[in-house]
Formats: sequence, structure tokens, C-alpha cells
Amino acid sequence: MLTALKNAFKVPDLRKKIFFTILIIAVYRLGSNLPNPGVDHAAVQTLIQNGGQGGITAFLNLFSGGALTHFAIFGLGIMPYITASIIMQLLAVVIPRIEEWQKQGEIGYRKITQWTRYMTIVLALIQSTGLVFLFHNPQNFGVDLIPKFTPPRIALIILTMTAGTGLIMWLGELITQRGIGNGMSILIFASIISRLPGDASIIKSQSGAFVAIVFLVIGLLIVVAVVLVEQGQRRIPVQYAKRIVGRRMMGGGSTYIPIKVNQAGVIPIIFASSVMYIPVLISSAAPWQQLRNFVQRYFADATAFPYIVMFFLLIIAFTFFYVAITFNPVQQADYIRKYGGFIPGIRPGRPTAEYLNRVLTRLTVPGSLFLGAVAIIPSIVGAIAHLNKSVFPFGGTTILITVGVALETMRQLESQLLMRHYEGFLG
Repeated sequence: MLTALKNAFKVPDLRKKIFFTILIIAVYRLGSNLPNPGVDHAAVQTLIQNGGQGGITAFLNLFSGGALTHFAIFGLGIMPYITASIIMQLLAVVIPRIEEWQKQGEIGYRKITQWTRYMTIVLALIQSTGLVFLFHNPQNFGVDLIPKFTPPRIALIILTMTAGTGLIMWLGELITQRGIGNGMSILIFASIISRLPGDASIIKSQSGAFVAIVFLVIGLLIVVAVVLVEQGQRRIPVQYAKRIVGRRMMGGGSTYIPIKVNQAGVIPIIFASSVMYIPVLISSAAPWQQLRNFVQRYFADATAFPYIVMFFLLIIAFTFFYVAITFNPVQQADYIRKYGGFIPGIRPGRPTAEYLNRVLTRLTVPGSLFLGAVAIIPSIVGAIAHLNKSVFPFGGTTILITVGVALETMRQLESQLLMRHYEGFLG
């Protein structure tokens, strides 16, 4: 991996892409620290010093690189775009038009991307409105970030945060087009990495150097486990029969269908966190104290036992749900039969679909348990060490995203290096 990165800097074209990506990341981090107009900045500093964010709000703060706590212009982070992308994937299952776009190649991809942008702006408007009411209520964080709660000021804050989300989308697309690729993933990676040193120093100041070292060892073990699971896959062999087309022999050979142990990635964690976040938003705007107490007990405290259990079960449920809509065994079996392929020992058609479904289910069970276990590690550690989940720097979601993005980025760099090597060889 380090060799590939070193060689990438030796290629002028790749070196320009890497420096351009770093420049965009710097702009993104600048916007994550620029204060939002109309917010009490003294109250913001008090919130930051008290570490007054926890539960699902800490999860949103993770994806914004701390911008949510600062109530910056990029306070929403990349979450509205992620949510919109997930919704478009779900709608493709029930709306035939979107499914047709997926099969149209580049033209269909552009249409889906455009509608994802529109949905992102709508979600940003809704989410920023909820956050304005959430941070205005002193009962949630102990401070009122918006003391002058007037309609013009509310509209200004909502408009600024929504525009910030649109700018983040543009920055991510610039990295994809002119940088090293995976623009949105790179921005998420930068947001998470930027918080690690500060969170680690908080743990050291609260619990001492020994506890910080113990957490570092736990984090390294989680990294090893995530890498092993992310690379783990079941390869189902597929044999293709030879066909005679005119006077030529076409087809033949063998390949395989890779089914990963963690087929769903980090999406189920985002699903589950979004569901746990909805009651927090509703209670922040509702006038009923009993509802607020109930939400504070079961949905806002990440170290509470009911929260951990519900979060774990939701992740397992959403893992099966997401895998079921993204990998269709019946459709895959039809593709194999259409192109004259078969799985050795399995008859084409329905038996192949049943076999693929059986293998997928067996892999999804340990994959979902792994996702759930890794995601609740911060909550369990926080409950044992009496730390807030937001200051645990080696959480499951953090490592899942950072390791996945790092591996995918290095694969892209290696593929571009390989392409340029062959171009030079052939030239």
C-alpha cells in the first residue's frame, strides 16, 4: 500500500490529482469551522468545552467532522447526500422508471445523480430545520445556541446550512472528476480522521494515559477484524459453455460470483442511526415533557442498555433488508442462464437462485452480527469507562468507514498505476 502511494507521487498526472484532492479537503475543513450566522458563538464554545453532544447527535457530528457541534456552515456534513442515495436505491426496487435508469448506463446514472441532488437539498432543508429547534432548546444540551429565535434568523440559518450541503456535494463531485475518485467517501474519511486526535486527547485527560493506550490497542484489534471481514468473501464458481457463432467459437471459460461476508457495508448502521435519530428530532420540537423524558432515556443516551439493544437489533434487521434489495438471487440466476453459464453441480434456473439465496443468507448472518457488535462497541466501552460515546475515537462506524475508504482508494491508485505501466510498455 505504501509502495503504491510512493509510486503515485512519481507520476505527474496522479501527483496533480492527489494535490487537487488535498486542496478540496482543505476547503471542506475550512467550511466545517466557519461559524453559521445568527448563532451565539459564546454558547457554541461552551457546548464544545462541555462535550455536550451524545447519542445520535454524536453520530451526525462524526460525519461532519465536528462541524455540527460548531454549528458551522457545513454543519449537516454529508449525511443528507448519503440518506438521499440510500432512498434512491430503495426506490429503484418499487419504481420501475428508476430501475430502467439503472440499466441505461451513463445516461441513466446521470438522471439518478440529478434526482439524488434534488432529494439531498430537500432532506437538508428538513434536517436543518429540525436541528435549529434541537439546538434552540436548552434542555437538550444545557445551552441555547439561538437565543434570538426569530423567523428571519431561523430562515437564514436553515438557508446557510442547506447551501453548505449543496457546496459539499459539488466538492465531492470535483474530487470524483478531477481528483483520485470516490469524492464523497474521501470527504467522509477526512471528517472522521480530523476528530481522532482531539477525541484521543480527551480520553487521556479524563482517564489517564493507561486507559488511552488500552483504547488504542482495542482500536487496532478492531482494525484487524474489520480488514479481515471486509476482505472475506465466498467465491461461487460459474462455468460458461462454448457457443458457435458463425464460424467462430465464442464464450467458454470460468469465472466466479464474489459474495462478501459484509455485503451491506456500513449502510445498516446509517439506517439504524437514522431511525434512532427520528424520535430525538420529534421530541426536540414537541411540547410534552413525558415524551422528552422517554426519548432521553431510550433514544438519546448511547450508553443506556435499552439504546444498545435496540441499536443492535435494528442493525441486524437492516442488514438483511439491504442485502435483500441489493442482491437479487433470481435476477442473478437469470443472467447466468441467459449467457449460457451454470454453477457446477447446480441446475440452471430456480435451483441456482435457491442455492445463491441459501449462500447469501448463511453469509449475512455472521455479517450482520459482526456489524452490530462493532457498532455497539463504543456504547459498551463508554458505559464501562463512564465515557460519552462521542469521545471514543475507535468506534466501529469510524473504523468501518476509514478502513473501507482507504482500501478502495489504494485499489484505485494501484489500478491507475498499472494502466500507466502498460501504456508505457506498449508505447
